[in-house]
Amino acid sequence: MQPMPEDWDRAVAVVAHPDDLEYGMASAVARFTRAGKQVNYVLATSGEAGIDSLDPAQCRPLREEEQRASAAVVGVDHVEFLGHPDGSVEYGLALRRDIAAALRRLRPQVVFGMNFELTWGDQRVVNHADHRAVGLATLDACRDAANRWMFADAGPPWSGITGAYLAGLAEPTHFVDVTDTIADGVVSLSEHRAYIDGLGTDFDPDRFLRDMAGYGGMAAGCEYAVLLTRFGV
Repeated sequence: MQPMPEDWDRAVAVVAHPDDLEYGMASAVARFTRAGKQVNYVLATSGEAGIDSLDPAQCRPLREEEQRASAAVVGVDHVEFLGHPDGSVEYGLALRRDIAAALRRLRPQVVFGMNFELTWGDQRVVNHADHRAVGLATLDACRDAANRWMFADAGPPWSGITGAYLAGLAEPTHFVDVTDTIADGVVSLSEHRAYIDGLGTDFDPDRFLRDMAGYGGMAAGCEYAVLLTRFGV
């Protein structure tokens, strides 16, 4: 594995739900924003179907509020929600268009995303359908954003994306050393209090993230690391 290049200024992270980025990636985002880089968040849904005890109409604003607070912890002040239905996100032109439009507006050099494969890592746990749809659509939308003949009504083309880096795949190619920012990641995840409480388990954000990033650090040769897989787009 190689350290992820940091010769860029603007990035967009695209995921399906509130809290997706906080289960690991937020520690890397904190490193980037500390270095003066701009990172923006784009979420396909508002996570409104993610808490069993809350009706989606009540859950939506709560989860959006938690996501904005969580993003602020790691230096992100732009968070947008595309409004696709939580749990029912469909891969297709509508999703690709919405993501491509966001990329054209925000003009990133680097795009972050999450695992689009059937399973999560090497544990053979089935990946959430929304993650699969959004992860794949994000890669396709990077190319769509540069093609002026695709989604011509979604803003002028943007061809400045140099690569996409996705978390959670079984064969990482790059790492981000988050030894100095793991604590920020823990606080960021802890902002999703309603969601964590809704899990009904004894979940410890600090232990979870340090265990995961510690494993990444062993692979990368540092104390804590976030592992990513690079795709050329």
